[in-house]
Amino acid sequence: MAYKILVSDDVSEKGVALLREHFDVDVKVNMTPEQLTGCIGDYDALVTRSQTKVTKEIIAAASKLKVIGRAGVGVDNIDIPAATARGIVVLNAPEGNTIAATEHTIALMMSMTRHIPQAHQSMQEGKWDRKSFDGIQVQGKTLGIIGVGRIGSRVARRMQAMEMTTIGYDPYISEERGRQVGVELVDFDTLLKRSDYITIHTPLTSETRQMLNAAAIAKMKDGVRLVNCARGGCMDPQAIADGLKSGKIAGAAIDVYPNEPLKKEDNPFLGLPNVVQTPHLGASTVEAQIGVAVDVAYGVIDALEGRPVMTAVNMAPIPKSVATVIAPYFKLAERMGTLGIYLADAPITAVEVEYTGDLADTETQALTTAFLKGLLDPILQDTVNFVNAPGIAKKRNIHVKESRSHQTGYFTTAITAKLTTAKNEHRLVGTLFDGKEAKIVEIDGYRVDFKPEGYLLLAPHIDQPNMIGQIATVLGKAGININGMQVGSGKAGRGTNIMAIAVGDDIPNDIMLQLRGIQGILDVKLINCED
Repeated sequence: MAYKILVSDDVSEKGVALLREHFDVDVKVNMTPEQLTGCIGDYDALVTRSQTKVTKEIIAAASKLKVIGRAGVGVDNIDIPAATARGIVVLNAPEGNTIAATEHTIALMMSMTRHIPQAHQSMQEGKWDRKSFDGIQVQGKTLGIIGVGRIGSRVARRMQAMEMTTIGYDPYISEERGRQVGVELVDFDTLLKRSDYITIHTPLTSETRQMLNAAAIAKMKDGVRLVNCARGGCMDPQAIADGLKSGKIAGAAIDVYPNEPLKKEDNPFLGLPNVVQTPHLGASTVEAQIGVAVDVAYGVIDALEGRPVMTAVNMAPIPKSVATVIAPYFKLAERMGTLGIYLADAPITAVEVEYTGDLADTETQALTTAFLKGLLDPILQDTVNFVNAPGIAKKRNIHVKESRSHQTGYFTTAITAKLTTAKNEHRLVGTLFDGKEAKIVEIDGYRVDFKPEGYLLLAPHIDQPNMIGQIATVLGKAGININGMQVGSGKAGRGTNIMAIAVGDDIPNDIMLQLRGIQGILDVKLINCED
């Protein structure tokens, strides 16, 4: 399928070129909301920066849209709940501009501290004024960092090199992580009271909206200095301007604003001598623009080709440390789901996915989602992906349980899936050989060893002579190539085995009826593992 991509903002050509290697790409920048609404129905993916506002109205018109990629970190220009409700993956590029934003934070901090823009302007006016621009040293001062994540932690390390004391407020990281980056974690009020400088590095959420407001400023030290290179909505610009005028705030350095582009009539900092402003330049380096464009391009490619997206913001995030462990198992988990739906002899009421070995010690929610995707996609007309699979399972009243065990069986690390239907229970076990080759090693108590690829015939049968020969004869007469065959034994005394036969193509229904008619064959299922 030839997917179509719309790039609606200026994005580095390297990212666009990468997308064009896989898909049809149209670049249409500076569209009005009406123009975007009118054409979005033709596209499978949308790539934006911060200029395009992807509203619920635009999403409602996007009948084919499967993924929205934001070439940058912030996604507050995208209606994520509306996208999630439609099963649209929303992804960003959180790593691509980390260094650029870190360096811009420090550049603003030092420019504000030493009055560099003001002194430069004075020189441009032909003056030699040294007395008006006395600064202070950052050495020995306390820097309060709100949000000690990718950017905040890097700012901390760099300012520690300038002999600043770094404290931080971040309820989402552990004290151990704080110690690793040299940041003493404190509560929000303590940070406000102790800091000589405060810099914010959080996303815009209901918790962070206008957190730097008049009440927060009142708790700060007299003469505090503020930096915001994160999101404009995290501050109350008028409250900060009032603090600058009163002297409560000695200086401010601001790169982002609640409404962008910032209009002259909406700028409360005009004419204030103790503020440094830039027009959202935190990610504006050549390297960063290439980085975010390439990162988001890879994310869009993964989403459209059915792979999990590590940087999706509307599904559980997958840290790099976790991704390293679970990434090789995604294909296995999804194919196990596909096998499961073919095995089911009645509507599925419950699914339990158990992880052992290395998988028992890491976060596995994304693998369970992959299993659900494989389980549901073959039976639904609508696209099932890593965003909507859990919700679809819930709507279909499928109870999903995830468990872990350190008691290993034949294989140290494995995934075991148990499916409960209105009639029966089914069990699948899968693992990786040599850390990369996905194999199914058990089906409903039968020991097997086959790759979940292509078309597979599963035929439980009575353990008696000539079963393989009869099936091979039927397939041979029909001109159906057998690519591989394996017989799995059941429990001792059971008297039955199972054949797993890899075939080259689909099998017509009349041939399936012939196979089911062979004496001793208990059932025959044809499974398309590529669904």
